[in-house]
Order: sequence, then C-alpha cells, then structure tokens
Amino acid sequence: MTAGTTRIERARMPFAKEVVWAVALEHGVCIRPIALRRTDITTGETEIVDVPCGATLASVCPTCAERKRQLRMAQCREGWHLTEEPDLDADDPDETQRWLVELRADATKAHDAAAGTERKQLGEDLAALDDEIQRAGVRGNVDPDKASRRVRSTRRRKDVTDLPRRPVDARTVGKAYVAPDGKTFRPSLFVTLTLPSYGRVRSDGTPVDAASYEYRRAARDALHFSKLVDRFVQNLRRFVGFDVQYFAAVEPQRRLAPHVHLAIRGTVSRAELRQVAAATYHQVWWPACDEPAYDGDAVPVWDSDLGAYVDPDSGEPLASWDEALDALDADDAAEPVHVARFGVQVDAKGVLVGSRDARRCIGYLSKYLNKSAHECHEPASDAERAHVDRLTEVLRYEPCSPACANWLRYGVQPKNARDGMRPGHCKAKAHRRTHLGYGGRRVLVSRKWSGKSLADHKQERRAWVLDLVGEMADRGEAPDRYLWEHARPSDPDVPSISHRLLRAVAERVRWRSALDDAKARADGQLGSSATTGRAA
Repeated sequence: MTAGTTRIERARMPFAKEVVWAVALEHGVCIRPIALRRTDITTGETEIVDVPCGATLASVCPTCAERKRQLRMAQCREGWHLTEEPDLDADDPDETQRWLVELRADATKAHDAAAGTERKQLGEDLAALDDEIQRAGVRGNVDPDKASRRVRSTRRRKDVTDLPRRPVDARTVGKAYVAPDGKTFRPSLFVTLTLPSYGRVRSDGTPVDAASYEYRRAARDALHFSKLVDRFVQNLRRFVGFDVQYFAAVEPQRRLAPHVHLAIRGTVSRAELRQVAAATYHQVWWPACDEPAYDGDAVPVWDSDLGAYVDPDSGEPLASWDEALDALDADDAAEPVHVARFGVQVDAKGVLVGSRDARRCIGYLSKYLNKSAHECHEPASDAERAHVDRLTEVLRYEPCSPACANWLRYGVQPKNARDGMRPGHCKAKAHRRTHLGYGGRRVLVSRKWSGKSLADHKQERRAWVLDLVGEMADRGEAPDRYLWEHARPSDPDVPSISHRLLRAVAERVRWRSALDDAKARADGQLGSSATTGRAA
C-alpha cells in the first residue's frame, strides 16, 4: 500500500486485468481470442496468432457480437431495396471438384461390389469423401439418401379460409412506381407478426391469472414458431405471385412469446397480408403427448441387448418412433397434437430506400441480435421471474423434436434412441431458460435477399478497408505455406491473455490511425476535385 492510500481506497481500485479488458473493448478488440500456432513450413518459424472468438452474444464477447450485428445490418440494408435481380447463377465445377467426384464414382463402384466388413469400411470412406466434396465448395450431396419421407394429406383445415394460388413469377424485385413529378421509387415493407393471446397480461407481460394462462399452448407455439414463419412465407409467395424475399429477426415479446419482424422487398397490401396471416397454420402430427404414460422415478430403462428402451415393469420395448407414426396414420379420427397460428395483430408499414424510417427499421431488426432471448426483457420483479419459471417448467417436459428425450415420458422411443436419455433432461437449446422455447435461428434470410452470403458481405467490408488503407491482404504467399494448430493457454510459447490483448490494442490503434488518415486523404481529393470542377 502506497503512502497516503487507505485500505478502503485500495479496495476500490480496479484490477489491472479489468482495466485491460475495458481498454480492449473501447478499441474494438475481442476479449476472448483463440490462440493459433502458425508454423512456416519453409523456415520452421512459429508464431502465435490470435483470431476473434466470433461470439454472437454480447454477454460472451461484446466486440465480436457487435461486429456480427453490424454485419447483419449491412446485409439487411443491401438487400432491402434492390433495383436489379440478384445474380445467383451457379459457378462451373472446378478441376478439384471434378476430380473428387471421379474418386467418388470409383469408391461407389467398389462399395457396391463389396460385402461384410469391407463394405462397412468402404461406407465410412464414402462418408469422409462426401465431406471432402462439400468442403471443396459443392452444395448438397452427390448421392442423396432416398430414405422414405412421410407425406400427409395437404387438404386445408375447414376452420381457415382458402387462399387463391397464383403462378409464382421468378422476379424478386418489387415494382417501381412513378410519381406525378416523374420521380421513380420502389417502396418496401416492414411487417410484424405475433402469436395469439394465451390470457390477459399486465404491462410487464405477466399474466393477470396465472392459473388460467395457457402455458402449454404458449410453449408449443414457441417450439414450432419457425415452421409457422416458413409456412407464412410460402403462402405469401403463392398468393401474391412473385418470389417474395425477406430479412427477418425473431425476438420475444415482454409476455415471452416470440414474434417476428420482417423486412420484405416489394409491396403487398395490408389487407392481403392479414388474409395470408389468418389463413396460415402449422399442424404438428406427432404421437399424443398430453398425458404422461410414465411419471416420477418410474421411467423406461435402456436394454442394451435390444438396443431400445423398455417398460420398467414388464420389460416390453416401447413403440419406436416409426411405429407410433404408423399408428397415427392408421387412425382416421386422429387430430394433430398442436396447430400453431398467428394472432390477429399484423402490423405493416411502407418504407422507402434511404429514408429515416428505413434506418430506424434496420436498427429495430438488429436491436436484440447480440442478446439471448431471455436477455431481451430481463425480469425485474418477482412476478416476472415467476412467469419465466412457469414457462420453463412446462418446456422442460414438452417434446421439442422427434429425437427429444421427453418422448420416453409418453411411452414412445425417441427417433435414433440411445442410452442415457432421460425425460426432462433434453439438451436441445429450446428447453433452456435462455431460449424460452424457441430453438430456431434468430435471423432468417431468404436465399435471394442480396445475392450474397454473410461471408461475402464480410469479405467486401474487409476489402474496402484494405483498399482504403492501401495494404494488401495477399502478399503473394502460397496458401499452403503454413501449418495451423490450436495452442493451449498453458503452452510455454503462448503469452498471457493480458499481453495478447495489449498487443491487439496496439495493432488496432495503428489500423484506426491508418484508416482515419486514408479517409482524410480521400475526402481531401474529393474536395479538391469539386473545387476544380466549379472553377472550370
């Protein structure tokens, strides 16, 4: 303790490590970098290189999460008001891809001619080769599995209105309108879809009467919400007659039910949007799961000889997933376990490119992208925490997928059952308190939104910076010159995390200074060009 410093004053001093983290965050440095060891195979020199962790949640790494959020904002902005159709023509296969497929052809012939242990080994080689083909930049599978897929009747329910089906035009760009003054503009839409009510709620989202609040329906709607959104887009495309493109973000309301915001390219009338939303539903054709067949400690046990779960008393194997679906198909009076629908509230507003509304809507779409579902509305009272607890408890035993362990509670073997599964302990993220029942992707982007992948947008931003600063990313070095491997923090050649963060801060400051200087030079050149033009 230095002279003049009291014990209390010293206790209030921040830790040095916390100061380093604060400085790193201030300069936009990842605070959880992954250390990689890079070895130059020509010289044998090794170097520890930090790469960002790439986290999407601010609670894990604020810097990486904000960078991801900004990238999504750029993706939304670029695709929302396109004036020309995106170019999505597939590239011709390169030599490497052709060579790998030729290898796959020879391996397939050998696999078909083999038998027994040799055939099994060749099957594993085929799977490894398929992975290599996909890493080479090929979409889909060379030899897709033709496993039987259950198809149910597509007859529409009688309690919803029919939608006319029009031929879908290949266009994705919205129509252009010409104002009386001759100005052309292409309006787009910002749409919000919500789920129906499960009971009256207060301003903080908590139910007025928790006993009558429909928690089970709320849980099932959340579990199947992504399928409902997909069905809405399909119906909308068939109804309006063009390939509607969208950028959507899913987030929970204060009552904890998920809702979706969609940036839609082009325009659709509000009446048509409401008509499509009212006629959209998703039926869940699963075995009955309302009343548990097993409860408490009496749960099915795994029989290693049968490779299946059996009744704890009789020892009889439970019905497999396929057998349970067969019984459901054979029952003419069967009803779906759940029917998900949208609520009556459908909000839509027109948005023009470059307007204040467009910027506001993009910010609204990305507002919670760097937060988990439960962080969007942190419970601030006992009533709110109790509301989360009740929903989480219902979700604990609700089946989330055909492979969910909770099917054991209802006397059905999960799909691809394995030893160690226990009802109420499914590891799927939909059951976690941080997801509130929604296990799908938080950002939903149609394939023809901008004509680019997220990696393409990231590369464009990087190329813009490098071009402005004047540094080249490719120094002419062969890509196979280096060997990369993960380095453990305990390895002697890996500096401490504080040392690595300080080094990254210094590098970040250098880049920021170079970028500011480059921008100043570019602005100066533009200013001088404008002055020269006016003088001429």
